[in-house]
Amino acid sequence: MNEASVGHQCPECVAQGRRTQRPARTAFGGSVAGRAGTATRVLIGVNVLMMVASIISGGSSAVAGGGWGGLLGGSTPLTEWGAVLGEALYGPVGDMSVHGIAHGEWYRLFTAMFIHYGVLHLLMNMYALWFLGRDIERELGPLRFVGLYLLAGLGGNVAAYLFSAPNAMTAGASTAVFGLMSAIFVLLKRLNLSIAPILPVIVINVIFTFVASNISVAGHLGGLAVGGAVAAVLAYAPRERRNLVQGAGCAGIFLVLVALTIYRTGVLLS
Repeated sequence: MNEASVGHQCPECVAQGRRTQRPARTAFGGSVAGRAGTATRVLIGVNVLMMVASIISGGSSAVAGGGWGGLLGGSTPLTEWGAVLGEALYGPVGDMSVHGIAHGEWYRLFTAMFIHYGVLHLLMNMYALWFLGRDIERELGPLRFVGLYLLAGLGGNVAAYLFSAPNAMTAGASTAVFGLMSAIFVLLKRLNLSIAPILPVIVINVIFTFVASNISVAGHLGGLAVGGAVAAVLAYAPRERRNLVQGAGCAGIFLVLVALTIYRTGVLLS
């Protein structure tokens, strides 16, 4: 027998109870393990590690000397390798080659959401991720939250690929962060809660996107749109077939992004 707060418990009875009891779920079908915010911490950790790698690869240029009066970092070998890029010719003198998504480097659409131009760029995005991510993860659970984050980041990067100049490089977690902003708006609406806390944040950041220089407008708005779409799929899926609808909906959004990438690649190579 195991000692409990009141009396004693039979180990076999406790084990049987755990097998027959349904695990607790959030309002959107996610695991309550999201209350610990572990996925948010892991995502922040990955971004920080990538920043360290960028600093190692580029030295002081990875920390400062870029845009915003030198507050942002400049390009490094890591950002050149992983940023969103349509197509461009670069490399060591005498050995330049064509790079970019249009030439098979599709991984850039994923890696770009984890690399940053300087520590200030990283800190701003990680503060927003910490501020928004824990609340969303608590409501969606870790798996759905990570799926939302990755699809929003991918959506913003695909938008940057579609609408930016082919030789322009863009990177940063802001594509995913903008997706989290629209997602929390959708979740609040679904729960019949006030949107007053998040609406000013969205408006201010959208205005900042259009006013500030060296900002990927397409990336931010693309992340905002895809994050909202994914959140709508997760929030409004019927309870009876929730997992199926959520999975199919997210897969459908992913396939649309793949199709847009193929289209843009065809345009650039034609």
